[in-house]
Amino acid sequence: MSLAANTKIITQTEHAKLTDASLFRSQAYVDGTWIDSASRATFKVTDPGTRETLGHVPDMDASDVQSAVDAAHRAFVLWKQTTARERARVLRKWADLMIKNQEDLARVLTLESGKPIMEARGEILYAASFIEWFGEEAKRVYGDVVPSPMPGSRILVMKQPVGVAGIITPYNFPAAMITRKVGAAIAAGCTVVVRPAHETPFSALALCELAHRAGIPRGVLNVVSSSAENTPSVGLELTTNPKIRKVSFTGSTPIGKLLMQQSSSTMKRVSLELGGNAPFIVFDDADLDAAAEHLIGCKFRNAGQTCVCANRVYVHESVYDEFVNKFVARVKALRVGHGLDEGTTFGPMITE
Repeated sequence: MSLAANTKIITQTEHAKLTDASLFRSQAYVDGTWIDSASRATFKVTDPGTRETLGHVPDMDASDVQSAVDAAHRAFVLWKQTTARERARVLRKWADLMIKNQEDLARVLTLESGKPIMEARGEILYAASFIEWFGEEAKRVYGDVVPSPMPGSRILVMKQPVGVAGIITPYNFPAAMITRKVGAAIAAGCTVVVRPAHETPFSALALCELAHRAGIPRGVLNVVSSSAENTPSVGLELTTNPKIRKVSFTGSTPIGKLLMQQSSSTMKRVSLELGGNAPFIVFDDADLDAAAEHLIGCKFRNAGQTCVCANRVYVHESVYDEFVNKFVARVKALRVGHGLDEGTTFGPMITE
């Protein structure tokens, strides 16, 4: 690996260089309004590439989350009655706004996560595609007619939104992990309360700004930020509040087990995407150039901070030396630097 040419020190004023500075939000988004925590407490968010402070966001606790859940529950009464076509329309507008603001969203994402700007731009398009796809699929949520065993009766299957969804997302894909979950829930007629990772809340809040502009009604999308210290109480509220009927989480296996246990107290539906344990295997008849190239992407994408990142490599002994030489040459070509430097291919880790 080598340092990228012209590696620059990025300061906390970088977010002011956004084309649309209003996308950099420092308040939570609840019931269609930008708010502080009830206690007025905040926590700082840092740029992992410089360790400088990017800004501060509300440090919300269980009582703040309860208010957000109440707002989502009120909004659900009306949102579930909208037609699939109506939901598809606002979701498509949201996706279009994400694409239009791709560069600003990518810059925010890089500043708080460290992800190289080229990867960040790709993630924004990836994130927007979830919103577009789920919006279109909303119009194809078909029911069914089941043959009845009894004469004179008919069995109909109708699909209905479950209610408020509590969503907890990780830092490694600050935009895509939110849209992947939120897009599906809103398209189905559910409302959501999202708790983004404390390392990367600004991407989530920027998405809220665009959702607001797209016309998503108040209370349908709510985002609450919290520090690492308040995360356990926030998670407990999301998993035990009886008004929340579904929990979706992406993260580690131990935390997934805990959330599932907590959600069982109110018999919530739970969807979990947990930590991977991924081997990379190279057989003796493999295309070694292709294998080396794929391993670079698999191992070093987002500085190795993905759930499908290879954590061990098995290579057939007959091609071991040749493969290692090809792989090492590609590793040496990686360029380490701040994510905003266009030459960077390997950014910082999210924490020390």
